[in-house]
Amino acid sequence: MRPLDGIKVVTLEHAIAAPFCTRQLADLGARVIKIERPGVGDFARGYDERVHGLSSHFVWTNRSKESLALDLKQPAAAEILHALVADADVLVQNLAPGAAERLGLGYDRLSEQYPKLIVCDISGYGADGPYRDKKAYDLLIQSESGFLSITGSPGAPAKAGCSIADIAAGMYAYSNILSALLLRGRTGRGCRIDVSMLESMVEWMGYPLYYAIDGQPQPALSGAAHATIYPYGPFPAGDGKTVMLGLQNEREWKLFCERVLEQPALATDERFASNSKRTSARESLREVIVAAFATLSAAQVIERLDGAGIANAQMNTLDDVWAHPQLKARERWQEVGTSAGPVPALLPPGLPTDFAARMDPVPALGEHTDSILRELGYDSARIDALRAAGTI
Repeated sequence: MRPLDGIKVVTLEHAIAAPFCTRQLADLGARVIKIERPGVGDFARGYDERVHGLSSHFVWTNRSKESLALDLKQPAAAEILHALVADADVLVQNLAPGAAERLGLGYDRLSEQYPKLIVCDISGYGADGPYRDKKAYDLLIQSESGFLSITGSPGAPAKAGCSIADIAAGMYAYSNILSALLLRGRTGRGCRIDVSMLESMVEWMGYPLYYAIDGQPQPALSGAAHATIYPYGPFPAGDGKTVMLGLQNEREWKLFCERVLEQPALATDERFASNSKRTSARESLREVIVAAFATLSAAQVIERLDGAGIANAQMNTLDDVWAHPQLKARERWQEVGTSAGPVPALLPPGLPTDFAARMDPVPALGEHTDSILRELGYDSARIDALRAAGTI
């Protein structure tokens, strides 16, 4: 038995934030019915063709769902949609600003008809305020939230390499839906969840915001190194490879000097006597570290770091991650089906061991349309008529 077995989720979703949220609900056993435009579908299906002809974004965020092709602008679609919502536990949507209300799917209206329904709206900026109607995409929210101002190198700000704003919003939507289900178990009533991509990212920006509070200078752009802790970042070894390492306290600094750099006197050098001083003098300290590593291979540096108990990591490529020995040893990769054949998929992190995560196929567009409509009482003649009219 999975935690969300028997929970029904209807989702009007596209791109990443909402699909990532609902895929995680499906991982826990929820039945997720994804409504897509006939012939086109979730536009993330067309982002690329890297997974045997399928989109990498779509494959990642849409396994274990059912796809219903339904043109919400057609009059007959409203009947189908409300039949689905009538016994649903959760409705998730990240349509364009105002679109859900125009379709009659605003929370105030739905809660009158379906008082137990949990409605989760995911948007760029939230349900009110002066930015309510602005379109928002991941990179734009990275910029608006201040994330770009602290990421990258001097003179070259950089975005995150994955959809971090979408992921943040999807995670808050997911966790708050779980909380709402618990609350409904106590009160018997649903609720509205209003998730803003901007607010999700600003929450994740908490440390740099407090660091720069009251007009103080914000963290300096520092590439792959930590902006305010040093040494913490990438350093070249003598064989041309890069080692990532990180120190967190003065005890580790002393061990690093004695056992990794083999320069014990450096531990009491006044220039580097605290993290703040080491951060201010990072260029001088970097020269010392690079010189010490120049006679060592990356493997030898890591051996010394491990021996001293200093945290370190390899700077892996994506090929390295696919073949990561830790993930292999813990059997974290499974296969899921797609219309283009099976593909590997990572097991959801952190789930309890007493139930198996749901790892069902990624649906083809409209794959479950007929079966869902039959479940709602539509016979073959009515389904054929809906298809002829372009409703499905």
